[in-house]
Amino acid sequence: MRRILVTSALPYANGQIHIGHLVEYIQTDIWVRFQRMRGHEVHYVGADDTHGTPIMLRAEKEGLTPKELIANVWKEHKRDFDNFLVSFDNYYSTDSDENKQLSEQIYIKLRDAGLIEKRAIEQAYDPVKEMFLPDRFIKGECPKCGAKDQYGDSCEKCGATYAPTDLKNPFSVVSGATPIRKVSDHYFFKLSDPRCESFLREWTQVKTPLQAEARNKMKEWVGEPGESKLGDWDISRDAPYFGFEIPDAPGKYFYVWLDAPIGYYASFLNLCQQKGLNFEEWVKPDTTTEQYHFIGKDILYFHTLFWPATLNFSGYRTPTNVFAHGFLTAMSCRLLGESFDIHGGGADLPFPHHENEAAQTRCRGHHQELAKYWMHNGFVTINGEKMSKSRGTFITANSVIECGLNPEWLRYYFAAKLNASMEDLDLNLQDFTARVNSDLLGKYINIASRSAGFLVKRFGGIVDDSAMNHPLLKQLADAKDEIADLYETREFAKALRRVMELADAVNGFVDSNKPWEIAKDPSKEQELQTICSVTLEAFRRLSLYLKPVVPNVAAGVEKFFNIAPMTWDDIDQSLSSKQAINPYQHLMTRVDPVMIDQLIAANQQ
Repeated sequence: MRRILVTSALPYANGQIHIGHLVEYIQTDIWVRFQRMRGHEVHYVGADDTHGTPIMLRAEKEGLTPKELIANVWKEHKRDFDNFLVSFDNYYSTDSDENKQLSEQIYIKLRDAGLIEKRAIEQAYDPVKEMFLPDRFIKGECPKCGAKDQYGDSCEKCGATYAPTDLKNPFSVVSGATPIRKVSDHYFFKLSDPRCESFLREWTQVKTPLQAEARNKMKEWVGEPGESKLGDWDISRDAPYFGFEIPDAPGKYFYVWLDAPIGYYASFLNLCQQKGLNFEEWVKPDTTTEQYHFIGKDILYFHTLFWPATLNFSGYRTPTNVFAHGFLTAMSCRLLGESFDIHGGGADLPFPHHENEAAQTRCRGHHQELAKYWMHNGFVTINGEKMSKSRGTFITANSVIECGLNPEWLRYYFAAKLNASMEDLDLNLQDFTARVNSDLLGKYINIASRSAGFLVKRFGGIVDDSAMNHPLLKQLADAKDEIADLYETREFAKALRRVMELADAVNGFVDSNKPWEIAKDPSKEQELQTICSVTLEAFRRLSLYLKPVVPNVAAGVEKFFNIAPMTWDDIDQSLSSKQAINPYQHLMTRVDPVMIDQLIAANQQ
């Protein structure tokens, strides 16, 4: 039995969960459910990412304290995840006692290892609001093309990147005042330290089986031995700031990207306290447990450089692997900085802040290079267009539920497109309707409805035991290892294609034997029972293979057959005459195109 800790990226507590977010959580949940079916010990944890300037300012605007705001958002996020059957073992908050404790401990260990350095840096300061301004809270005219109302780090019109000090006619987004320059002490994690660079070359290129796209990009960033490409990471922010104060540094707070990933461990620590698990046994360097992070490709930099280095040099195990996926949202088409909204709300620099212009320029080069890299790989659009509320392509998770759509429709559709690469996904709503109705309803669900009535009415729900040796059932069972390998390697699209091929074979069996015709001949009762028994056992086996994707349907199937929750090895256990099946109840309805129209309309309001 494997012991596995799994996380998804932490959604920022400054906005709604939309269907772009759900790609990640559904992908993770399918993999987690599969591992549970295999009998492994799996703990899937998450949390809201709750700190930073955007939270502080939004709370102020709404007349709430930051803690009140994040509590409200947590309830909304948890509702959305529950609605889409995301099976967190613990969903927590980065604003927790456990996270404060761990963040302080990790910081002190890094400091004691000589990897924390204090430096004076010059920043933009709002004299009215009396606060330092992150780059995304400064606007002005682009120094390259002259476009007005551009952010302090990059231009949305021409794509140029620059320092906030380069902006013409800058102003604070918070107060409208002209920013002034002010010096402040900041704390840096010395990622450029030879120890870090050497470790990261080994971890990203040799030790960890990262996706090829990720490994190649990391190789560019860490460079070859003797090169120094990594910049130091500014892990502090000045008051006022909503977050954890740095030990022995009054008025200085941990930057959100320092305590956010530590929030994975904080959530797991909270779960360990609830269940009596030994936290240290799971996170110590020499543990045999496995640790996987599912993330969007926009935050690879943090999860494959900062996070493993933080863990390694503070005495914790490093991730077994980091799985990055593509986007289902085009908000990143504007600028890469927007992609970081999932964690940073676009408020803080998505890259290290340095004390001098030369270092800043080098770091901005990383940022620009990353933006180009992702843009070359393409961002997913919806129906071929950028995500936009006015177009009805910005779709919130809650609106899907409120418009009456079955969340398992979306789970299946995403799974049918997901693979182990970082390719982007396009949500085409017409294709969504057609695929769900064709695959889930036409090929799969329909199998049960074609045979269940005959077996219940004519034979009291009793299957023919001798039918369980039929070659068709062996064909389904023989696909067990192939489909398991595809789930394990996150090739969900291939797994579902294989399941639908098997469903086609089952439907072919039904079409060839025509139970509705045989039922008319009283002399063929045994033949009818055999055909229906084979069909329904085949349906059970298909349901087992689909259980990680459509768990509610699978639960309905288990109730229908009067069987215990199916595990992966149950593929070899057949229905029995000792246990009658129940009358068939509809397990899923078809997608009504009217629902899609309502969904679009709801997200245009």
